[in-house]
Amino acid sequence: MSARQVDPRGPRFGAAVTTVVLAVVLVLLPRPVATVLLVWQAVAFGLGAFVGLQAQPYGWLFRVLVRPRLAPPTELEDERPPRFAQLVGFLFVAVALLGLALGATIVAQIAVAFALAAAFLNAAFAFCLGCEMYLLGRRILTR
Repeated sequence: MSARQVDPRGPRFGAAVTTVVLAVVLVLLPRPVATVLLVWQAVAFGLGAFVGLQAQPYGWLFRVLVRPRLAPPTELEDERPPRFAQLVGFLFVAVALLGLALGATIVAQIAVAFALAAAFLNAAFAFCLGCEMYLLGRRILTR
């Protein structure tokens, strides 16, 4: 069975939106609005990781509002690496939420900062850190 193929501009658009959301969270922590945004981001990451990129809200925005205004993609990519990246983002946001729940704001800030850095790398430079981790893991496991 072949993997689902996606327009690589979609995950990059999602990373740009994620960058903005996580930057706002980092600035506003530990205020309640930051927690609400962090829960929203956890839902977005969770849908992308566990359901698929087609269920990710930022992917939906890309498909409905952005992609119709662009030329067709010149290439498609395997959905599995970006889904893994969504899982990694989900785990960092889960750590941040757990840190907030336990009163460890610094843990939350560090976890958000790591997720923000990864999202920014993808949005600004088309370098998906989670995707690269996935590919490295596949190479190691298939030896």
